[in-house]
Amino acid sequence: MAGNLQFDLVSPERRLASVPATEVQIPGADGDMTAMEGHSPTITTLRPGILRAVTSEGVKSYIVTGGFADISPSGVTVLAERAIPAEEASSTILEEILAEARSLADAALPEDKAQAEKNVSDVAALRDAVQKH
Repeated sequence: MAGNLQFDLVSPERRLASVPATEVQIPGADGDMTAMEGHSPTITTLRPGILRAVTSEGVKSYIVTGGFADISPSGVTVLAERAIPAEEASSTILEEILAEARSLADAALPEDKAQAEKNVSDVAALRDAVQKH
């Protein structure tokens, strides 16, 4: 049986989680990853997606719009730009997040346009995935 690592999720508004977890599934900017006890130290940026923590109480899912994950052998700390428990992610909230991403893409400088448009695409895919469940 896998050991536990400490999982902390913080957004500018609040701390959403601080629990032991057997694994944390992270939507990394360069691809999804799963962190477990003993993971090599890593810092990664997040893309919009679903962050999942497997705890003794079951799987806890959160919608994140970006940020950073600091992974160590004994823990995962996620500093999210915006994070919402998946059960609180209504269609209205998801549409607000998408509208905000579109607004930022419209205002982006030419050298930042491609990344901003990718962010819009990622948020739209996130919205679609959440609404299917």
